[in-house]
Amino acid sequence: MLRNFFLLLILLNALPSFSQKRIKLTHADSLKGSIKDGKRFDRLIGNVAFIQNTTHIYCDSAHFFRSENKLEAFGHVHITDDSVDITALRLLYDGTTKIANLRQNVVFEKIKIAKLYTDFLDYYRIKNEARYFNNGKLVDTTNTLTSVKGYYDVRTNLASFKKNVVGVNPDYTLTSDTLQYNSKTKIVYFRDFTTLKDQEGKAAYYQSGEYDTRNKNSLLHHGEMESPSYKIKAEAYHIDGKRKFYKAIGHVVMTSKNENMTVYGDEGFYDKLNGISKVWNNAYAAKVTEEGDTLFLSADTLVSVEHINPKKKRLLAYHHVKIYRGDMQGVADSLAYVSADSTLYFYHDPILWNGENQMTADSINMLIKNKKIDRIYMIGNSFVVSTDSLRNYNQIKGRRMTSYFKGKQIHHVIVQGNGESIYHALEEKEIKKDSLIVKITALVGMNKIICSNMRINFKAGKVSEIKFYVKPDASFFPPHEIKAKDTRLKGFNWRIKLRPKREDVVKQSITKQKRKAE
Repeated sequence: MLRNFFLLLILLNALPSFSQKRIKLTHADSLKGSIKDGKRFDRLIGNVAFIQNTTHIYCDSAHFFRSENKLEAFGHVHITDDSVDITALRLLYDGTTKIANLRQNVVFEKIKIAKLYTDFLDYYRIKNEARYFNNGKLVDTTNTLTSVKGYYDVRTNLASFKKNVVGVNPDYTLTSDTLQYNSKTKIVYFRDFTTLKDQEGKAAYYQSGEYDTRNKNSLLHHGEMESPSYKIKAEAYHIDGKRKFYKAIGHVVMTSKNENMTVYGDEGFYDKLNGISKVWNNAYAAKVTEEGDTLFLSADTLVSVEHINPKKKRLLAYHHVKIYRGDMQGVADSLAYVSADSTLYFYHDPILWNGENQMTADSINMLIKNKKIDRIYMIGNSFVVSTDSLRNYNQIKGRRMTSYFKGKQIHHVIVQGNGESIYHALEEKEIKKDSLIVKITALVGMNKIICSNMRINFKAGKVSEIKFYVKPDASFFPPHEIKAKDTRLKGFNWRIKLRPKREDVVKQSITKQKRKAE
């Protein structure tokens, strides 16, 4: 007797869970029994309603297979299940596996979160996952995303999109092959190469990362974006869409759209509202010139300033500026390159070297014409020093000088105001030594001239002739009368130790150094 009581108790406890597994018909205007493929079913017509646990199913008509716990629903199918609301024209539902196959005009809604539109959707109630496989569209208050197939996790609100993904919001259009989106947090997760186009039609490309579409903040990896003047690549980006402020980190490369120039560094940013791009940490720029040579420029910080007026567009460099090209090297505290007039402006103790010639002034401007160095303007306390084969220092001094170039070397220098020069005259002699004829270079003497204006001609990068204008005062010193104190003009300073080499200017990024160390 006691045994039967416990058996009955077990059966009674099992009944609720058993009943939860069965689909229950709650209403139909008409019911008629039928047989299909040897299986008995109920043909239901008019205001049909079913229930299973918290799931309610409504339709115009249905085929209900009670023994198999399945149903087929037709016309104005409507499913409600906790936070989910679904409509479609056809439904095949298995009450045991709790899988709903919905077809035609399917609208799957996570209430107050997002809606999913498709013609082919399978809803796995146990997993709380909806899947579409023949084109679908997810819409919420911020974004619209479409793809060939996708998944929506009801519990996490995370949608996964596959193949031909397109996302549209007020700021960008996204295209990708794989993308994820949280419809509650409004965050897009890039899982594959993704293209973003803004309202102006400018494109950016990213391999991975995330984009908060509500706050317009992003953390993106391995991509490319654009400013009006540059294409920008980096290993990672922090983007503040509201401030239009884009920070780039790791192996930053900015390629000019209009000039043959590229800027490198380890960190940088683009301030879209103010039209300013900045790169620092191992920053340098490379500009290819007409001859195929590359002019390298390095500094602590490089800044690109964009402007509607081309004359106000410029590249700025500060501090510890260094430049290197095969035929030209230089240092300065700061520099500006104005593309409108193709001129480099050097400031604060600038020094340039060309061959054996050193040029200094309060400020120096280098004009690049037809992608070649055309002339160099030296303004205030101008000084040119060159060495000859005997290591004598030939010097030219003046208030203002202009060096004219032919090819890669100085052709002549024009001095305007307070001109002074020291020039050592040399001659080659042949002497007989041990029955051999040997050519030697001998010092003939030193010329010292003071003249307001003068012209100095160069040959093969060395002084070959000096012309004087307006009452020159010239002195000639034979070798035995030359005194050390007379061999230097006031302000002479030979600073060859500061002359940069290529490796001083073309800097290796911190990122690359870390990779090599690893």
